[in-house]
Amino acid sequence: MTATVHVDLPGRAYDILIGPGVLEEAGSRIAAMSRRKHVCIITDENVAKLHLGALQAALQTSGLTSDALALPAGEATKCWAELERATEWLLAQKVERDDVVIAFGGGVIGDLAGFAAAILRRGVRFVQIPTSLLAQVDSSVGGKTGINSPSGKNLIGAFHQPSLVLADTALLGTLTQRDFLAGYGEVVKYGLLGDAAFFDWLEKQGSAMRTGDMDARVRAVTRSCEMKADIVQRDETEQGDRALLNLGHTFCHALEAATGYSDRLLHGEGVAIGCALAFELSARLGLCSQEDPSRVRAHLRDMGMKVDIADIPGDLPDAQTLLDLMGQDKKVQDGKLRFILARGIGEAFITSDVPHDAVLSVLQDALARHQS
Repeated sequence: MTATVHVDLPGRAYDILIGPGVLEEAGSRIAAMSRRKHVCIITDENVAKLHLGALQAALQTSGLTSDALALPAGEATKCWAELERATEWLLAQKVERDDVVIAFGGGVIGDLAGFAAAILRRGVRFVQIPTSLLAQVDSSVGGKTGINSPSGKNLIGAFHQPSLVLADTALLGTLTQRDFLAGYGEVVKYGLLGDAAFFDWLEKQGSAMRTGDMDARVRAVTRSCEMKADIVQRDETEQGDRALLNLGHTFCHALEAATGYSDRLLHGEGVAIGCALAFELSARLGLCSQEDPSRVRAHLRDMGMKVDIADIPGDLPDAQTLLDLMGQDKKVQDGKLRFILARGIGEAFITSDVPHDAVLSVLQDALARHQS
């Protein structure tokens, strides 16, 4: 049941292995990449409790020793202090340029450990072993690494491609339902941005995937990675098409900032809400039919997900403040917000030609639902 997706970047090509049990291949794969028989692992405290023993056992079977640093779980870890801690730990471990660092966790660990690997000795190799659905379908692939700033999310970072990605779909079985569904927000995004047939399949198979159907999980992760790999190969450093992967993210990042990057709103939940709002905005601008945003929301609701600003607990700032938070987004060019909008399901495109009044109106109406 294992699938392989190849990311074909000249001089930096790598494979993504997807399926239940691929963690057991970590030892043989990494031993073949490295002269040294010692590996450094950066993980978080939750993943360490659940899975670190299995990873270290897999390494040991191929004669590799390992040390691990477990950072606190959660988005707040993507900060200067924890980056410094991770980098200084790697230096204390005497990591050399030819060594391999393993990022073992969800998107937070993948982003932070990847960034530490990017800046350590001007770049050491690293392997992504993503343990969450969100990381398996999105953040572990494509080489975006970084941390958050008080000014906004992911504003400090580097492009640094992994040397290998091992996406063990069996590990998804230990996720909470909420974390699994947050990752599903990124899966849906792929269908919405460029593959209507995949969205059709998700409407039929999403519930089986949610309840543990392994074939469905492998297929969904594989298709998501194929789509991301295809876009990354065309546009590694986001000069053009790669921005399509940010469907829903301009709204999402503003909502995450407004909720303090807290457990009130997980990243994938924000993506799902952001996708629904992007389709709502597209429909109001006459780009897609009124049925499309309804269909997006209906599927997210069927999956038991957050679908609207009204589903975020607690107080939120007014629409103008949310719009101002969008102005901190990395996708701003010449002071203009870049939005990913859609002409239909599977037909996303990038534009800076969006009237602020239209965005403000969508936010005002969503906030009115939140308050009612």
